[in-house]
Amino acid sequence: MAIFIDENTRIIVQGFTGKIGSFHAEDMIKYGSKVVGGVTPGKGGQTHLGRPVFNTVREAVQKAGAQASIVFVPPAFAADSIMEAADAGIKYCVSITDGIPTQDMMKVKNFLRRFPNEERMVLTGPNCAGTISPGRSMLGIMPGHIYMQGNVGIVGRSGTLGYEAADQMKRLGIGVSTSVGIGGDPINGSSHRDILEKFEQDPETKVVLMIGEIGGPQEVEAGLFAKEYMTKPVVAYIAGLTAPEGRRMGHAGAIISSAGEGAAEKVVMLKELGVTICPTPAAMGATVAEVLAKL
Repeated sequence: MAIFIDENTRIIVQGFTGKIGSFHAEDMIKYGSKVVGGVTPGKGGQTHLGRPVFNTVREAVQKAGAQASIVFVPPAFAADSIMEAADAGIKYCVSITDGIPTQDMMKVKNFLRRFPNEERMVLTGPNCAGTISPGRSMLGIMPGHIYMQGNVGIVGRSGTLGYEAADQMKRLGIGVSTSVGIGGDPINGSSHRDILEKFEQDPETKVVLMIGEIGGPQEVEAGLFAKEYMTKPVVAYIAGLTAPEGRRMGHAGAIISSAGEGAAEKVVMLKELGVTICPTPAAMGATVAEVLAKL
């Protein structure tokens, strides 16, 4: 099993015919993802990369059976694209777009809350690398070849640190069940805690690696959830031990604005909650290997 996507997930690309959408759609198709078409308003009825183009997401759901979507739409229009996907019945959406205005993301969050829990679309991102279930499906912009299929779940705000972790583990013969990027913006669709809950429910995942950074309370909230509800060990790496207070570090959400948001504070709190800490980014694979060896 895997979470969110597998080899049967029917995927559409929003912003399909644009330069960036085309480039990554082609990569996903080559990887083996079941891309059944894409959406570009005004270009419906055309064919692109051998797949149909639709004017709306609803049309893609009705005619191509789309279940998941990936958004390559400019920031000014991305929120509308995400809400369109939710309204059309898409079950899982990844927003690659970064720079979506905060007010727009607040509208998205409020819009999603209108749906009953069982019908609500799951959103990851914005400003993320996407999701991959190695050997099954890729819904993102990551280099698929560095991921080996296995039983470690990865969830992270940083795409590149997720790549580094997957590569380190592959070199140690350790594979990944699913890797989920939740994005580095201040307001994202899903939190670390949300993804930990999904991994806890996945029988294939044995250990979870959580990659966090300075800013916000999400990592500690995930640690509290893990202590209370998870039967699987959680390993964490928190980036930004030397980051100065009040200065944004890379991601829009990576800024220490109040107590408890620094990397050192998060590390202390996560240790107290029973989470195994990776001391450096170079030790992510080795730390996961040590935890796996104890199972």
